[in-house]
Amino acid sequence: MPHLAFLDRLRRLFGVAGPHIDIIAAALTAGRLKQPAHPMSDQELSRAIREFQRQPPSDTSLKKLARRLRDTEPG
Repeated sequence: MPHLAFLDRLRRLFGVAGPHIDIIAAALTAGRLKQPAHPMSDQELSRAIREFQRQPPSDTSLKKLARRLRDTEPG
């Protein structure tokens, strides 16, 4: 699945755009993040997103995610 379609799928399942989606989108666009070879089903992904959304993102977690994705080598 092309990364734009993958991002659209995430946005639909999350319901709204947010800082995590923005960081993930930037990393996919720059080639620093790759999609898994065997993506989750919609049910698995929805469940993971619900669990993830139970806790609001903190500034620290957003910075950590951005740093990890920025420091990842493309390819």
